[in-house]
Amino acid sequence: MPSSSEATPPPGSAATSARRVYMDPQGPILIEGPVEIVLEDGTVARSDRFVAALCTCRRSRVYPWCDTSHRRRARPPSPRDDRRSR
Repeated sequence: MPSSSEATPPPGSAATSARRVYMDPQGPILIEGPVEIVLEDGTVARSDRFVAALCTCRRSRVYPWCDTSHRRRARPPSPRDDRRSR
C-alpha cells in the first residue's frame, strides 16, 4: 500500500484514482469506467461507459463484456456449494 511519503503519481496515470469494483456472485463484475482490460492474448478491450460489466461465466458472445448470457442457463454448482449441501 502506498504511504503518504511516496511521490504523487503524474496526472492522468492509472494510480491517480481508484476504480470501484462491485462483485456479484450470481452475475458479472461491475467496474466504474472508463476501463481498459488486458486479455490473456495481450489485446486490450476498452469501455468508455460509466460502468462496465465484466463476464465471469465466459458464456458471453462479446467477452470480456457481459451480455447477460449467464441468465439463460443455470451456473454449475461451485465446490463451495457441494460442501454446504452435505
